[in-house]
Amino acid sequence: MTIRDVAALAGVSTATISRVVNRSGYVSPKTRSAVEAVIRQHGYTASRSARGLSSGRTGLIAVTVPRIHPSYFSVIVAGVADALYEHDMRIVLCPTLHEHDREVSLLARLVHGTTDGGVLILPEESPSELRDLMTHGFSFVVIDPRTRIDARVPTVSAANAAGATQAMEHLLALGHRRIAAITGPSALMANKERTRGYNAALAAAGLTPDPELTFESEFDVQGGAIAASALFDLAERPTAIFAFNDQLAIGAMRVALARNLRVPEDLSIVGFDDTSESELLRPALTSVRQPLAEMGRMGVSLLMRLVENRRLEAVHIELATELVIRGSTGPPGPR
Repeated sequence: MTIRDVAALAGVSTATISRVVNRSGYVSPKTRSAVEAVIRQHGYTASRSARGLSSGRTGLIAVTVPRIHPSYFSVIVAGVADALYEHDMRIVLCPTLHEHDREVSLLARLVHGTTDGGVLILPEESPSELRDLMTHGFSFVVIDPRTRIDARVPTVSAANAAGATQAMEHLLALGHRRIAAITGPSALMANKERTRGYNAALAAAGLTPDPELTFESEFDVQGGAIAASALFDLAERPTAIFAFNDQLAIGAMRVALARNLRVPEDLSIVGFDDTSESELLRPALTSVRQPLAEMGRMGVSLLMRLVENRRLEAVHIELATELVIRGSTGPPGPR
């Protein structure tokens, strides 16, 4: 008898079951009575340690993540945590600080029975290291893979190329033709896919990518500011910028403001991720929304199938993106 079985029989959510058995949060007396009746009738135990003795499981799932901030990572982790809660599992959070050796060391400890599996967010391990992890029998899922990895490793990502194409089609429809791209590190798979979408949209409009309009940077505000400064110093500056994440877009907007360029009258800017900062900017940032929390939940869904030895219908899942249009984009103004 699992927490989901009890929830189905009682006609309530798994979160309600957890609140009843852990005596946490408000549950109406009527609902509590109904849940407790089901628990008594079917012998469900809320003790994870007791269930672990009989099932060989710990009830713990490791989540490796480069950083908790910026919000890109925190939203994914929140989705993972919510989904694990519904499975009556608990999260072991392991920040790696983008350090390869630190992450390898963490996983080496986790493999030996301290957790039931792992969700690896933008992992630092090479494809061969991840393949070795599989051979040790450790169940894991990768969210937002850094590079292309073994086809047998379950992955969850966003439709990066399609999202980039959406952003570019929006700018092209507004009348922009000189559209710059501030990209992230070229080695990242997400960056390659966004570049592919950027180029595809230009080609569909009969335009050739201009190398002087593409600037590679780190995925942070400072990188966006440095790139924007270089773009604004061109003899003919761009009328629009497609930044490959929201942090880059924020950096570009700061420099535009310092240069007395009005957004969107003098310069349109589009970001990618649609993090919480997008709506706080003035003007609010047009951005490609990644379903970050859903990526976390989907990763848990795949992992639970592995942990429970169920067949995976799909090993690689790509979730759709959506362009959210706000005040940072408009038709190109007079030169």
